[in-house]
Amino acid sequence: MTGAADRVPLATKLAYGFGAVAYGIKDNGFQVFLLIFYNQVVGLPAGTVGLVIMAALFVDAFVDPAIGVASDRTRTRWGRRHPWLYGSALPIALSWVLLWNPPPADAFSTPLYLFLIAILVRTAISTNEVPSVAMVPELTRDYHERTAVIRYRYLFGWAGGLALLFLAYGWLFVPPRGALTGPLAPPGYHNFALVGAAVMLVSVLLSALATHRRMAALPDRAGVRVESPRALLRDLGRALSNRAFLLLMAAGIFAYVNQGVTFAMTNYLLNFVWHFAPRDFLIYAVVLFAGVAVAFFAVTPIARRLGKKHAAALLALCACLFATLPYWLRLADLFPLPGNPAMLPAFLALAGAATGCGVAVMMLTGSMMADVVEASEERTGRRDEGLFYAGSLFMQKCTSGLGIFAAGLIVAAAALPAGAVAGTLPDSVVDRMMAGFAGVTVALSLIAAWLFTRFPFGRAEHEARLAKLAVAAAPAPKK
Repeated sequence: MTGAADRVPLATKLAYGFGAVAYGIKDNGFQVFLLIFYNQVVGLPAGTVGLVIMAALFVDAFVDPAIGVASDRTRTRWGRRHPWLYGSALPIALSWVLLWNPPPADAFSTPLYLFLIAILVRTAISTNEVPSVAMVPELTRDYHERTAVIRYRYLFGWAGGLALLFLAYGWLFVPPRGALTGPLAPPGYHNFALVGAAVMLVSVLLSALATHRRMAALPDRAGVRVESPRALLRDLGRALSNRAFLLLMAAGIFAYVNQGVTFAMTNYLLNFVWHFAPRDFLIYAVVLFAGVAVAFFAVTPIARRLGKKHAAALLALCACLFATLPYWLRLADLFPLPGNPAMLPAFLALAGAATGCGVAVMMLTGSMMADVVEASEERTGRRDEGLFYAGSLFMQKCTSGLGIFAAGLIVAAAALPAGAVAGTLPDSVVDRMMAGFAGVTVALSLIAAWLFTRFPFGRAEHEARLAKLAVAAAPAPKK
């Protein structure tokens, strides 16, 4: 049962979740628009764009843990996390504007520019997101309340990203007097950058201000102290020797890369396979959010019934089924073709279901990471929320690193020409694109689901661990 002390007030959950709007905008921009912008608008080969974004991911492998450890060791009158939240706001907004306004295209300088600015954007986001997600085990120690808390983070993150997606398709990418519209229209990206930067700035600052009082007042249970670089390396080594952490990281990476492939391929598939009209893109954004809303309400009951790891495995398989079914059926000539009135509702229903299942997997992964923190505390006597949640953020960044790279390879293998026009491509190009996307999705989903089932503990182990920690923390009896 959840004790009163472990319940998090609704106002705190809402404020905490609102801060994820910035990450949602960043993630949606990277996953949905970055590849097609630098490929079809700026003019870089799709494989080059994917390779550059993946290369930037390796920098994150070092930056994120460093930020996590630093936030764990921060001691101020504002608490451990909030100095980082306030300091991240302006760099996030400025770097976002730079990403979508590259200098004139050049075969060497443009990929280098993309590499450096992608690192800058994701580092700025890390200084906000790592300390933010590290708050979950600090806010509550209850096994299922953690899922209830973190789902707000995902709800607002997806809401922010999809709201900007809706604006992009319905307004920002519609130039005056018609002409080229949608994600292939260069003029829209300037406004996309400015609107996104403004919303990100507001979400980070308002969330930090609204959670400031509660988090600054939390007791310091971590025994925070300034440590030498050698001690910080030992912290990293300790995290990497934690079996539960490694299994969750591996499962999460495959799940997030899978999601990254889906979203990086979205504009290619919707344009060149399904021939979406501008109105269809707007409906698509609404349907995706409906899937997120279903995940928000359903994930906790499902986790209570199945346990977190089994729920994550099952939902990963369901997401795969719903996401790839239209393409397998289309390849077998069993799915309605563009122009058939049944095509759009059938595709959208499956896309919404796939999104809901996929988001629920992400929510459960974040909740399970909080349990890893407790397992580490039992073994080491220390709480390293920032360090472990840096691993969680690294998993999420794999969507825009490895995911975009894989999508770039799929597009290149399909031999999609530059400046392609929907409805004019040979069937062989479209079929290769569909088969590549569906095949990669199935492979990644099966591996992720299997790894989730290998996660070493559930609620019973969690409750036993908390009982041990409570005994260890109790004062010695007076003689």
